[in-house]
Amino acid sequence: MKKLAILCMALMCASLLEAKVSLPKLFQSGMVLQRGKPIPVWGKADAGETVTIQFNKKRYYATADSAGKWRIDLPKMKAGGPYTMEVYSDTHRLPTFTDILIGDVWLCSGQSNIDVTIERVYPQYTKEIDSYENTNIRLFRVQNDTDTHGVRDDIKDTNINWKPVNKQNAWQFSAVGYFLGKRMFEKTNVPQGIIVNSWGGTPIEAWISTDSLMRDYPMLIKKVAFYQNDEYIKAQTKANIEASRQWEQLLDKIDGTRFFPLPSYKDSDWQTINQANWTWRGVGSVWLRQHINIDKEHAGKPARLLLGTLFDQDITYLNGKEIGHTYYQYPPRRYDIPEGLLKEGDNVIAVRFINKYGMAHFIPEKPYLIAFGEDRFSQNPMPKDIIPLSQTWKMHVGAEMPSCPSGDISLQNQPTTLYNAVVHPLAPYSVSGVVWYQGESNTGNPAPYTDYLKKMMGCWRDLWQQPQMPFCIVQLANHDGRQQTGFPQPITYPENPVRSNWAQLREAQRIVAAEDPSAELAVINDLGETVDIHPLRKKEVAERIGLCFDRLVYNNKKVYISPTIISHEVKGEKIILTLDQQILPGKLYEFEVAAHDGDQVFQNVEATSDGNHITLTLPEGFHPQSVVYSVRYAWKDDPKKANVRSLTGLPMSSFELRINK
Repeated sequence: MKKLAILCMALMCASLLEAKVSLPKLFQSGMVLQRGKPIPVWGKADAGETVTIQFNKKRYYATADSAGKWRIDLPKMKAGGPYTMEVYSDTHRLPTFTDILIGDVWLCSGQSNIDVTIERVYPQYTKEIDSYENTNIRLFRVQNDTDTHGVRDDIKDTNINWKPVNKQNAWQFSAVGYFLGKRMFEKTNVPQGIIVNSWGGTPIEAWISTDSLMRDYPMLIKKVAFYQNDEYIKAQTKANIEASRQWEQLLDKIDGTRFFPLPSYKDSDWQTINQANWTWRGVGSVWLRQHINIDKEHAGKPARLLLGTLFDQDITYLNGKEIGHTYYQYPPRRYDIPEGLLKEGDNVIAVRFINKYGMAHFIPEKPYLIAFGEDRFSQNPMPKDIIPLSQTWKMHVGAEMPSCPSGDISLQNQPTTLYNAVVHPLAPYSVSGVVWYQGESNTGNPAPYTDYLKKMMGCWRDLWQQPQMPFCIVQLANHDGRQQTGFPQPITYPENPVRSNWAQLREAQRIVAAEDPSAELAVINDLGETVDIHPLRKKEVAERIGLCFDRLVYNNKKVYISPTIISHEVKGEKIILTLDQQILPGKLYEFEVAAHDGDQVFQNVEATSDGNHITLTLPEGFHPQSVVYSVRYAWKDDPKKANVRSLTGLPMSSFELRINK
């Protein structure tokens, strides 16, 4: 009998130990909770258990339902803190959450231009980043994850979890998120929480729920079903890893890796090329070497090698020592040269390009130099003490290879997978607004993007149960994507009207923002780079996002953002566009008109501005009988000459407009 009693007590204790109350991983010490709105706190416990939250000297209660789920909505609070929060059930108590702030929370999502880190943009803002710390701005990074089977209740553990802003904590954090938090704190003087949930290269379909896609895009849902076989995914992933490993082993075996970086290697019989007009179409590796003379003053000093941006992978050596390795095309090559490595006289830079597709090449518009001095990390302005590299290199093919076999599954690019794994678990964490910066991966087929974007915003609002959840849509920046796949340089700017998928996708973004009273458009068609899909001026992007939220969230109607057309009329051979604000006066570019009674071919037209009007002058004999015109502005991937600006310098969005005569 005694043994039975002991056994029963042991079982009861084990049961109590298993009955643990839990919260999603968003809830941690240091978190920021949204001011001015009810604050949902939710989690799991044993069915029927009472859960208690003690917060700000009050207690709140909930009972876990039959599925073990519970939720408590804390009342609205003003900005402030720090606070503590205790969460416990009948049988279990969580560690106390400390250092909680009440302020504004922003969710930043999309693809790689949200991903771009402070480390990447640091040369643009060195002094600001070096000197700025603020414990009232907290950073949270959602760990990338996918799910093909259905929605999840929680996210994975993350390394950046409600950390206060300083250089170290922000180094691998989103630059847009960092600068948005800094900007909004300076405007409001209340705590800021920045949640970044993004994944480079992902299409918008991955961020939309199954229910939202099912009716109009059933084939997309069927596509996901193909990836619900976990054994297939595991086998394919393993096969891809093994194929890549074998390809790289074979490459290393037949390449001249051991000898080509050495200063003593004789490269006189190598081909001479100029990086400004050089491409290598092979698959495998190709070597480039350059000799550079270092004077006594610079010998032995620490320095930084700026090697532009290269397509695709590179390993870079100086005097036989590896100083940098970049595994894919996009990051700028900034390689630190340690003290003592540069010697007086002849030095050798060797670059090993590894190419699996496209054409190996340099991006000519980027900087190629060695920088010295304490300002060597800056590129805004450029360092004072530099030695430019020559555009001339010695070139030798290391190893030509067959294409690397690949059956890449890329689950993050499949419909609904990100919504399931990293969006659904975040709701209903209360936020002030959402930043959506995505679209580059949908430019191959921009036609359905308007509908996709509406569906995405709609399903997120449904998930959060906030029909007016504010969205700032960041429009695609100017960029010429041909560079990214090895298009021969230099790229020539198209003067005449062209078909542009990038402009078509920008138009989808503009239309959705214009039709949605709870959305605004941040226009950045002047902040991009022709040759870089990841432009570095992220502080300026964040400022424009902030202006959108000034209007959307804080209802500041005195804030003007990008100029917008509010009416139009045709007077003889002129088309008059009226804007919502005055713009800078003068001659304007990138306006095109087509008549609908002819071949509907667009032609460039002269345009001028005066006050809040733009006047387009139709060419002589331009279909005078036409009753319908189409007007386009900045309808190019990279509309370099587009120059419609507000009086504060903000650019107007590209657009296509049908006008009745």
